[in-house]
Amino acid sequence: MGKLTAMAVRNAKAGRHADGAGLYLLVKPSGARSWLLRIQQEGKRRDVGLGSVDLNPKRENDEGDAPPLLNRRILSLAEAREKATLLRKFTKAGLDPIIERDRDRGRIPTFEEAAIACHAELKSGWTAKHAASFLASLEEHAFARLGKHRIDSIEASHVRDTLAPIWQEIPVMARKVRQRIGTVLHFAKSKGWRASEPPGASVTMGLARQIRSGNFAAMPYADVPAFVARLRSQPATNGRTALLLTILTAARSGEIRSACWEHLDLEKQVWNRPADLMKSRVAHTITLNDAAVELLRSIEPTPPKASQLLFVGKSGKAISDMTMTKVLRATNSNITVHGFRSSFRDWAAEKMPAIPDPVAEAALAHAVPDRVIAAYKRTKFVEMRQQLLTAWGDFVGKP
Repeated sequence: MGKLTAMAVRNAKAGRHADGAGLYLLVKPSGARSWLLRIQQEGKRRDVGLGSVDLNPKRENDEGDAPPLLNRRILSLAEAREKATLLRKFTKAGLDPIIERDRDRGRIPTFEEAAIACHAELKSGWTAKHAASFLASLEEHAFARLGKHRIDSIEASHVRDTLAPIWQEIPVMARKVRQRIGTVLHFAKSKGWRASEPPGASVTMGLARQIRSGNFAAMPYADVPAFVARLRSQPATNGRTALLLTILTAARSGEIRSACWEHLDLEKQVWNRPADLMKSRVAHTITLNDAAVELLRSIEPTPPKASQLLFVGKSGKAISDMTMTKVLRATNSNITVHGFRSSFRDWAAEKMPAIPDPVAEAALAHAVPDRVIAAYKRTKFVEMRQQLLTAWGDFVGKP
């Protein structure tokens, strides 16, 4: 006999109330009530949602053609106990209680299927850049481990194991992937594919604390020409070419990875970057030095396709952030792709003293007050930026 009574179920305050043998009544602050079965399977604890609480159960002779017990989603205390007993028997027999619970229900999607559905429904409210990177990051870092799992079976341990390989190596991306997994799980909960909320802080309890630094590891600017020469001496790959273009333009890696041929005017030597590709969400145009133009000419498609990405990965989409990072790792260095922007900025400060600091900041697409641009007059400001990038291209070395 369980501990709860029908009256206790009706009057229970917010919290978790044990009936016994792993069956719990969950009461939210809003008053919503549901049943939960906690089991042990293969040494691991699992929580199985049984359904919501029926506070007005019908008499047996009024049930008529009621659905089978395992398919019922609104349960009285007696029905919850009976359903829990059945699922415990399935567990002892080595069967998955969640699969048995849902065998005759509508099909529950896998994580990969749920992620694609989530992306399709929510992307209209996202920027183009975020919409593109959302699925790309999950394909790169989550689908291999989570993709085939049913969305309702994913627990904190699954998310933790997915994040572990990148948690220390690429912490910024790891945090993005964690947030995006959470978005998919929240979406699944709203669709009725999950009974439980996504796991919270418990995900990272088994992961080492990330070491945060205020600056990206950068290469001393004096070493950049030799590094560029080394890159050029090796066979061309997407990663090496993209990294070279990143160095030559002092751009952010995301701007390079998302760039399309329609953004470039190689005759005028300019790169018009739309607002949705920029961190500041403000459109920005940069000048291209001769070295960058020559590099782009070497990979320009024939015939050119305006909307085509400069760098396309194996999936047919933009290359991932790891594509360039892997090139740097092969050099046994701790420098980062973003760090080359710091190399450029240090060089500009020390080797181009005639160029005002705001010009170098504008070249990096950092915010510069309009009054500064006005002080130099807009035409002069662009000319100085072109002079700066041309000198940088000459410094790091032409082919």
